[in-house]
Amino acid sequence: MFSLMYSSSVNGISAEIISVETYISSGMPQFSIVGLPDTAVKEARDRVMAALKNSGFDFPQKRITVNLAPADIKKEGGSFDLPIALGVLCSAGKIKKENLSRFCAIGELSLDGKIRGVRGVLPIALSLKKHKIENFLAPFENREEAAVAKTAAVYAFETLTEAVKFVNGEIDVKAYERAEQEDFDSVEYEYDFADIKGQFAAKRAVEIAAAGSHNILMTGSPGAGKTMLAKRIPSILPPMTFQESVETTKIWSAAGHSFTGGLVSLRPFCSPHHTASAVALSGGGANPKPGEVSLAHNGVLFLDEFSEFRRDALEILRQPLEDRKITVSRVKGTMSFPASFMLVAAMNPCPCGNYGHREKDCICSPYQIQKYKNKISGPLLDRIDIHIEVPALKVSELTDMKTAGEASKVIRERIVKAREIQNRRFKGSKIHSNAQMQTKDIKKFCVLTGPAENMLKSAVEKLGFSARAYDRIIKVARTIADLAASEEIKPEHIAEAVQYRKIDRQ
Repeated sequence: MFSLMYSSSVNGISAEIISVETYISSGMPQFSIVGLPDTAVKEARDRVMAALKNSGFDFPQKRITVNLAPADIKKEGGSFDLPIALGVLCSAGKIKKENLSRFCAIGELSLDGKIRGVRGVLPIALSLKKHKIENFLAPFENREEAAVAKTAAVYAFETLTEAVKFVNGEIDVKAYERAEQEDFDSVEYEYDFADIKGQFAAKRAVEIAAAGSHNILMTGSPGAGKTMLAKRIPSILPPMTFQESVETTKIWSAAGHSFTGGLVSLRPFCSPHHTASAVALSGGGANPKPGEVSLAHNGVLFLDEFSEFRRDALEILRQPLEDRKITVSRVKGTMSFPASFMLVAAMNPCPCGNYGHREKDCICSPYQIQKYKNKISGPLLDRIDIHIEVPALKVSELTDMKTAGEASKVIRERIVKAREIQNRRFKGSKIHSNAQMQTKDIKKFCVLTGPAENMLKSAVEKLGFSARAYDRIIKVARTIADLAASEEIKPEHIAEAVQYRKIDRQ
């Protein structure tokens, strides 16, 4: 007897609908799964057999063939266990065929018949509308994520027995509906800028970077507070919009990363170790999955010990910093992942870390210092809008209880106002912040006054800025003007922006 139902396979961050065809015929008992399954899918035979028996169902002692179509798409993971089990029961006459074909199902089965959660539920749910599938059977622990898309009626179950009874119409289960939409304005952050003593100049630069979503490089001795500053940047960024949250959740779900609730409500903060490979940053694999640059989409990518990363790993950042996406090419095909993030990098000024320290002596030679700095290529530095120095604090600053700055909430209010100005400026376009402006946008939205233009020309001539650095100075100046609620870019805005090209000035 033949049966048909639907499941889905995640490919990158998108999903493909898979037809699960089951056929039971006479012959020697055999259970085969075809359609380009990986090892985990092939092992579904044992999981399904045990789950059916332990759930009180008789397993057919006949020849069973399961085809996962189309056959040219690689299938991986345990998410096909539930549809395979339902297909076997349908072909054995335990479930009505007309009932089964109305559903798309995913879920991994334990040996005792419980349904475990799987990755990629949101991309799968979003793909159902295109294929006009109205009913979605999902694991109970994935119910929030599945219901986010609102593309199909979501029915979530904890056991195979419950799912079978529901499909057969023996029990009545209402489609799961999520609670009211998340209030992203009320999320709580672990870190706050009020914890940072001193470093007022550095905090000002970080505020500008957050207001325009500019990339920033912090240089300073160990213990100066670079990591403290970086970890608190998400707390001053504008709250996520619903669309941003869905985009981010889709990426995290496809990558198999766990998160609380149905949607990612906090802006991502990804901090890979400096030993991370280029593939770990960019993503990839036989069936490509998002890397760190994509997991940081709509959030912050923090690279501590910037100069200690492998050269090839850093150079892959060039494309996403310019195009806000990353393209991964492998033998089996090419795939693009979104990668619109704010890059925050931190590094020591020299190998020993004490170059320019107020109290400690540097033991590095000029050659060692220059070699250390040269680990970061010029083209990559050009793509970083703001370069600042974070000096070590004096003992008096550390012990003075009055040196603590503003709370993140206060800073965030100023940044939100600056972003609102940018949203009005770029309304109707794909641009959301000043950092995303291209050359044509700079000409349109960043008209300089005469004195400001003269100041910028003088700075470029004296300091030898590149053409890319020239554009980035204007974009940073535009953000400084937005924070000051100024429609014009004034000389003081240009002067401050030039100061944030520390490495170029050196």
